[in-house]
Amino acid sequence: QVQLVESGGGLVQAGGSLRLSCAASGQHISNYDMGWFRQAPGKEREFVAGIDRSGSSTYYSDSVKGRFTISRDNAKNTIYLNSNSLKPEDTAVYYCAADRGLKYFSSSYYGADEYDYWGQGTQVTVSS
Repeated sequence: QVQLVESGGGLVQAGGSLRLSCAASGQHISNYDMGWFRQAPGKEREFVAGIDRSGSSTYYSDSVKGRFTISRDNAKNTIYLNSNSLKPEDTAVYYCAADRGLKYFSSSYYGADEYDYWGQGTQVTVSS
């Protein structure tokens, strides 16, 4: 299995930016499709962004499209989420996740149940 550790969260003002990182160990992330999810208190975990194992395809929720960018550096065994123009409604715990890819990622990336391994999360708080 793969272990995932997120970092880079913090408190930022609306309109600011953060770069979240997810460092993997135990397995090469080149073997996995990867995703970012977020969960606000009392809310369901929601999809934010996904990237296939090669980095050739990316996917975004409508709420972050144009503001967030997912990327991966397989040599560093790390994925990133660059977030710009942050809004208070972006406040949540952000989780990275790894998908073994037993289903076609293009039709399953948005579902939390698709992913097999999860990090502990990093808090992002955006003040108004």
